[in-house]
Amino acid sequence: MDPVVLLRSSVVGFSAFEQHLADRLAEQLALSAGKAPSPGERRAWTRSLPALQSVLLDAGLDNVEMLIEYQLPLSSKRVDAVLAGVDPRTGGPSYVVVELKQWSEAHRFEDSEHLVAVEQYRRRGVSHPLIQVRDYCDYLTNFVAALGDPTTRLSGAAYLHNATEATVQDLRDLPGDAHGRLFTAERKGDFVSFLTERLAPGHSGVPAADALLASRIGPSTQLLDVAAREVRERTMFVLLDEQRDAYEHVLHAVAKARRGATKTAVIVSGGPGSGKSVIALSLLGELSRQGRAVLHATGSRSFTQTLRKVAGNRAPQVAKMFTYFNSYAAVEPNTLECLILDEAHRIRQTSASRWTKASLRTGRPQVLELLEAARVPVFLLDQNQVVRPGELGTAEDIAAHARELGMEVIQIDLDGQFRCGGSRVYVEWVERLLGLAPGGPVPWTPDGRFDLSVSASPEAMEGDLVRLLGEGDGARMAAGYCWPWSDPRPDGSLVPDVSIGGWSRPWNLKSDRSVGGAPPSSLWATDPAGFGQVGCVYTAQGFEYEHGGVILGPDLVWREGGWVAVREANRDPDFRNRTAVSDADFDRLVRNVYKVLMTRGLRSMRLFSTDPETNTFLRSLVQQGQ
Repeated sequence: MDPVVLLRSSVVGFSAFEQHLADRLAEQLALSAGKAPSPGERRAWTRSLPALQSVLLDAGLDNVEMLIEYQLPLSSKRVDAVLAGVDPRTGGPSYVVVELKQWSEAHRFEDSEHLVAVEQYRRRGVSHPLIQVRDYCDYLTNFVAALGDPTTRLSGAAYLHNATEATVQDLRDLPGDAHGRLFTAERKGDFVSFLTERLAPGHSGVPAADALLASRIGPSTQLLDVAAREVRERTMFVLLDEQRDAYEHVLHAVAKARRGATKTAVIVSGGPGSGKSVIALSLLGELSRQGRAVLHATGSRSFTQTLRKVAGNRAPQVAKMFTYFNSYAAVEPNTLECLILDEAHRIRQTSASRWTKASLRTGRPQVLELLEAARVPVFLLDQNQVVRPGELGTAEDIAAHARELGMEVIQIDLDGQFRCGGSRVYVEWVERLLGLAPGGPVPWTPDGRFDLSVSASPEAMEGDLVRLLGEGDGARMAAGYCWPWSDPRPDGSLVPDVSIGGWSRPWNLKSDRSVGGAPPSSLWATDPAGFGQVGCVYTAQGFEYEHGGVILGPDLVWREGGWVAVREANRDPDFRNRTAVSDADFDRLVRNVYKVLMTRGLRSMRLFSTDPETNTFLRSLVQQGQ
């Protein structure tokens, strides 16, 4: 899928757009991403882009192509500008990624080399602009095939066009390199020299720009495929913007805690695919390499067991780094320097279960146990992924408990989107469809980044996914918990419980051992043998696959302009107790279940409802926009 550019123009031709620049870019943003720009974005466009054009004209680069607001592949993140031209040394394509800042003043954030303090962000530091532009370059190198050609040159620059050397002197402590150089208005001449060394004056940038926009986009780096190397060897993931901010804040807080008795809770909130687990594994890898006392924990058996298997494949001791939230009921305070709590929306009221020793049934809130276990507990969560009664992890609750303990609290929201092909439009469509965001359901408008369809039957859905499997892609089918769930037969065969008309398939296994060729429940989403069984939310949550199919059961149907949650149609034992789970709670939880299932796909999703009226409604929404 081609990357999205809000505006493409030669440097000299850019002048024609200046008078109505913000309106033009806002219109394109609405078409491509379905949202309006913030006032800050509009100001940045009208002030920063003309400043960049001025430098390019001074450099004699009139014919260089400017790709403005270039959307990174498989992400909703955008680069301010990518300049495309000819390399003066080789005559091959050359690209310069440019990050533009309106800052007039910036300083180190406390004593961090990688975080800076600016007036616009008074409560926290943000990533150094050199770190930001380097991350963009690294990300593009990983995902855009054209940039892997050895004859192609890629460089990066941060241009602080309102700053002087004196007002950003601290930022010079971080040295520049080929993927990141910093320039201020005071040294505009240095920026001109930098550009002309990488882009040949007098040469058209059209061929290079065409090649970049037409380049094949590689698949997303799969989280679990590289988990072992991430933990044991070196960082395999590229962190962008708020992801990088969160990562650096945690490293800074850990270093700060080692120098004194400070405790800091870091809360990172973000929707599906915003990169929370990438941050978690990146931190685990880096802090492990530094020799810090760090562990990873989740409330998901499937996710933890999969990480243990993959990360501990060649080094079994690594598997011990992946734990559960209820593992910390009896640990001494501050046993760890850092505890990374992924999927923290799954924190429960207490850690006690029917297997808990009587001496440990204290009734203490689980969140307090996790806060006390480490000097820097890190909570990564999405409040709209709460799918079970008793899951209590919210940013507000965690922050309140942390402050009661006298801890500093840092909260960071991730606004990027890396699942669903980087399609923010699709995720917002799902949230509006299910009533989890205001505005009500709307027709699906294809954005070129994600494919959505409604199947006429489960047979048709499965047939499409089988075809994609034959092409070498990954795929899974999942469903709402609306059918019985049998144990395997004595001969090891699976019972096809999910039965719709003449079509039937078994659920994924309940157990942690393989039966009849089917993988353990914790590996359903990642083992190729998982196709052929229908997954539920408890095995799909936390994972992703290239293509997904979701069967909406009779527990959520569309009637007379609204959704109706049918409790009697749901078979989940966690929802049976009406005293513990009210009808209103059930309605909220079942919508969250389907949101989780619908946002597992990297490239496409197929939907089918067992209720004919609901399926007709879904088809009308998808067909209207096509």
